[in-house]
Amino acid sequence: MAKNRIGIDFGGTKIEIAVLDPSGEMILRERVANPGTYDAAIVAIRDLVASVEARLGTCTVGIGIPGAISPDTGLIKNANATWLNNQPFGRDLDSALDRTVRVDNDANCFALSEAVDGAGAGKAVVFGVIVGTGMGAGIVANGKLLEGLHRIAGEWGHVPLPWPRLEEFPMPKCFCGNEGCLERYLSGSALAQDWKGSGNRSTAGIEDAAANGDLAASGALDRYMDRMARACALAINFLDPDAIVLGGGVSNLASIYERVPLLLPRYVITPKCNTPIVKNKHGDSSGVRGAAWLWSEPAE
Repeated sequence: MAKNRIGIDFGGTKIEIAVLDPSGEMILRERVANPGTYDAAIVAIRDLVASVEARLGTCTVGIGIPGAISPDTGLIKNANATWLNNQPFGRDLDSALDRTVRVDNDANCFALSEAVDGAGAGKAVVFGVIVGTGMGAGIVANGKLLEGLHRIAGEWGHVPLPWPRLEEFPMPKCFCGNEGCLERYLSGSALAQDWKGSGNRSTAGIEDAAANGDLAASGALDRYMDRMARACALAINFLDPDAIVLGGGVSNLASIYERVPLLLPRYVITPKCNTPIVKNKHGDSSGVRGAAWLWSEPAE
C-alpha cells in the first residue's frame, strides 16, 4: 500500500511540515518556529515527524533547505542559514528519523512542485524560479530534478546580467564575490531600491504607483521588465524550457506576464518565441509540496 509523503520546508524562521496522500492531496499542514541552532533543529524536525506519524502512520520524508548537500563531502554548502553550512544535515536526519530522508535545495523543491501538479504540469522541461529577497531556480525534466555535478544546476541568480547597458556599469557587487549577478538586479529588494533608493526592500504598491503617474516607479518597472526579459532569454537560449514558472514575492507583479513575453524576441535566438512565462499555482505551499514530491515514485 502506498504511503503518505511528508514534506518539510526548512526556512530561516520557521519549519513547516505538510503531508500529501498518495494522490497528491494535502491532508495536513503545520509549522513551528525554527530554533536557529543545529542540534535543536534536528530535534525539532524529529519531533514534528513523530507527531505527524502518530496520527497518520509511517510516511516518506523529504525536506527543502536554503542550501545544498555537497556531493564531495555530504555536508551542507551555500546555506544562508550559515549555521547549517559544513554540517552533515542529511546523515543526521537519517539517524534521527531512522530512515532515509531526501534533502534538496528549496528552489529545486519549488520547481518540482510546479512541474508535478502546478503551473508547469504536463510540460517536459520546467524552469522554476523563486524571485524574492534573493533568487533561486530549479530545472525539472520529465518529472525529475536536474541536480548537476556540483548540485548547483539552476543557480540562475548567480550568472551575470546578459547584454548589459553602459548605464548598468559599474555592475554591483554580489555577496558571492562576483559582480553583476542577476540577483543584484532582479530580486525584490533590488527593484525596491531602484524605485525608492537604498535601504528599501518592499515592492508593495509599485504597479499602482506607476499607474498613478509615479515616474520613479514607472522607470524602475521599465528597467526591471527589460532585465527580466534578458534573463529569461538567457535561460531560453541555453535550456529552451517548455515553461518558466515564477514564484516568490516578485511573481505577484501582474505586469511581468504581460510585458516580458513582448520583449523576448529582441533577445532570443529564434524567430518566434513561444515560451510561456507563468505564475506559480501553489503559492507558498510549493516549497513544502515539492519536498514531499522528492519521493516522486510510489512509496510502498
